[in-house]
Amino acid sequence: MKIIIGLGSCGIAAGGLKVKEEFLRLVQGNPGADVTMAETGCMGMCYKEVMVEIVDNDGNSTIYGEVNEDRARQIFESHVLAGKPVTEFIVRSSTQETEHDSFFAKQERIVLARCGHIDPESIDEALQWDAYKGLEKALKEMTPDEVIEEVLKSGLKGRGGAGFPTGQKWKFARAPQSEKKYIICNADEGDPGAFMDRSVLEGDPHAVLEGLLIGGYAIGADEGYIYCRAEYPIAIKRLNIAIEQAKARGFLGNNILGTGFNFNIKITEGAGAFVCGEETALIASIEGQRGMPRMRPPFPANKGLFSKPSNINNVETLANIGWIIRNGADAFASFGTAKSKGTKVFALAGKIARGGLVEVPIGIPLKDIIFDIGGGTASGKAFKAVQMGGPSGGCIPASLIDTTVDYEELNATGAIMGSGGMIVMDEDNCMVDIARYFLNFTQSESCGKCTYCKIGTKRMLEILTRITEGNGAEEDINKLLELAEQIKKNSLCGLGQTAPNPVLTTLRYFRDEYEAHIRDKKCPAKQCKALIKFTINQDKCVGCTLCAKNCPVKCISGAVKTPHTIDQSICTKCGTCKAVCKFGAVSVD
Repeated sequence: MKIIIGLGSCGIAAGGLKVKEEFLRLVQGNPGADVTMAETGCMGMCYKEVMVEIVDNDGNSTIYGEVNEDRARQIFESHVLAGKPVTEFIVRSSTQETEHDSFFAKQERIVLARCGHIDPESIDEALQWDAYKGLEKALKEMTPDEVIEEVLKSGLKGRGGAGFPTGQKWKFARAPQSEKKYIICNADEGDPGAFMDRSVLEGDPHAVLEGLLIGGYAIGADEGYIYCRAEYPIAIKRLNIAIEQAKARGFLGNNILGTGFNFNIKITEGAGAFVCGEETALIASIEGQRGMPRMRPPFPANKGLFSKPSNINNVETLANIGWIIRNGADAFASFGTAKSKGTKVFALAGKIARGGLVEVPIGIPLKDIIFDIGGGTASGKAFKAVQMGGPSGGCIPASLIDTTVDYEELNATGAIMGSGGMIVMDEDNCMVDIARYFLNFTQSESCGKCTYCKIGTKRMLEILTRITEGNGAEEDINKLLELAEQIKKNSLCGLGQTAPNPVLTTLRYFRDEYEAHIRDKKCPAKQCKALIKFTINQDKCVGCTLCAKNCPVKCISGAVKTPHTIDQSICTKCGTCKAVCKFGAVSVD
């Protein structure tokens, strides 16, 4: 019997290492039991971490969710030792249906095919799941031009956000004649609420290495870089292990697989600058310069890293490559729409019942992801909007829930596919404050090179802050629209060109909320502290004193069994009183 612990970042954060230690203790305490232990990356169901899979001697799989040390003991004693699964903890099983099966029902896994199934630190397990077979086919059976044509035929678009055809990008990088070329993996994932690239790197680093190798062969490069955020230490650790293992097995280094192809990979750790997700800023950072974008042309395909022809793809794009070469372009193109092929990985976050990592065919309706896979809102309250594409994207309202998730349809809403962040909001979210939050992020991340980006976003942020504080004026909406247009038009890189998108989409679909803040000095969602106050209904209050005992600033007074009152001059509007009241006596006005 085999015990597999999910130890991606999500699993570790939920207490996975303690669960692992408990299982180790139990295994060591039962030397007669035929039990082995292993680790894996994110299984996708982050909302059920810590996850533990038990595989019996017949190959039957049972996955348990929300495992802690106490549950680990129950699972070990009942399932591992006595062969009786603990049914109340099961979230997925190869022998029975569970209420969580719908999480996977509409998924198609290409990028995530091995994540959650293999030990990311074991190349042997990756090879059992067909790792590097695409590389072997490319090197031994195809010319570089044939590889590029296959990728072109597949219809794979860059998954980093721009959606540019990957094969075309490789074609541009192959064309220049140069004794030295580079291919770079952009793993500088910085969108709030996004964790797709991190999970792939932690769960299946060999898929990314294989994509880099095939891409390097295709464009004529002999060296690759992975630019990864330093905030992803587990991903970096597993990448380094994978690189050493690939070298030892002949997949990296000189004369790879006896074909004469030479290729090496280096890792550069980014310092957390969001702007370094832009390719020319990323290149500057690898070179040791300040990460700032530059004018194009020349494009990186002609003059990139160290002034040599270079190609940049993100993690998810490269993780598709080995599968495409191994299975053929037609197999990949069978998923998706006429113009957008394949699958897309999304990070479901925010007020979603089933937060986690999902991979779906492009073209699936948005409602299928949010409701069928994600289970709707965690609060059970009405779905209001979803932020697509991170701070560069936009908010799609509930009225457009039938929108199909492909590049063209999402762009038509004012949002973008982006790298795959999907932040769900319910009726309690204030859309003005959401726009302010995302603009605050992009404003602080601006490198300062473009005046319109650095100063224009600051002025927009000041206006939004003023509106949420109840000091907005009628002309503020037009000012926001005018500034947004100028910033988009006059910014050098994608950060500035897309920074106004959250504001523009919330104005487009939730203009009434802006007007309520400005004209009525009210926040319809009752979230903006300057525009709300907490009061206690004297008829409902029973004087239990729970609100007074929990108030952090002691602004609630009243005797036991008599109605309490809130001193508005002291109240910080933290909401604790409403959260602890068991009688519904506290209201927000």
